Amino acid sequence: MSRMKILIIEDDSEAAAYLVKAFREAGHVADHAGDGLDGYALARDGNYDVLIVDRMLPKLDGLSLIGGLREQKVETPVLILSALGQVDDRVKGLRAGGDDYLAKPYAFSELLARVEVLSRRRRGNSGEATIYRVGDLELDRLAHKLTRAGREITLQPREFRLLEYLMKHAGQVVTRTMLLEHVWDYHFDPQTNVIDVHVSRLRSKIDKGHEVSLLHTIRGAGYMIREGSRPT
Repeated sequence: MSRMKILIIEDDSEAAAYLVKAFREAGHVADHAGDGLDGYALARDGNYDVLIVDRMLPKLDGLSLIGGLREQKVETPVLILSALGQVDDRVKGLRAGGDDYLAKPYAFSELLARVEVLSRRRRGNSGEATIYRVGDLELDRLAHKLTRAGREITLQPREFRLLEYLMKHAGQVVTRTMLLEHVWDYHFDPQTNVIDVHVSRLRSKIDKGHEVSLLHTIRGAGYMIREGSRPT
């Protein structure tokens, strides 16, 4: 993984110092802002690969900070790091414009892996479309929003990344290996049905109740999202 420049926006000075030290030891550049206003000012320049944002910040709370950046068209990936870890909290964070959400307490190894994935996605997505459409299904990558026939659909972060990858390759067969590498960041087969489970949940959310199915299993090959197939 190439060197990353990371901004940590965290009011707990001890926790922030730990993260700065850990990221620097991992070979990356890490800066710290102790409140929301300072963090917003630094992040607005857009010179960071990833932002790590606490939700409960003085002067400007984390969700308002992220929303303000998105309004200013700052597209730097944001990982929300918060003690608020319930489903509703995560949904609010993602809808505010966050790209990933990790609840405290956490393992630094997992945080580092998630930050690396966000950084790779940003570099790989440079110049790509921000909105994908297949039939009446529309995915807005920047707003982290999915609708079908105008109705908003709530996805978990992994489901969103899975659908984003499928829609990016609409009309093409996407293999299990491709999904493991690009959605799960695995470069080995974990010998589990994790992909099948997520695809099944995703299909239920986007196809259930619609006359036309969009997400298909291609037996012996993988999966495909395409327009114009009726459920059998």
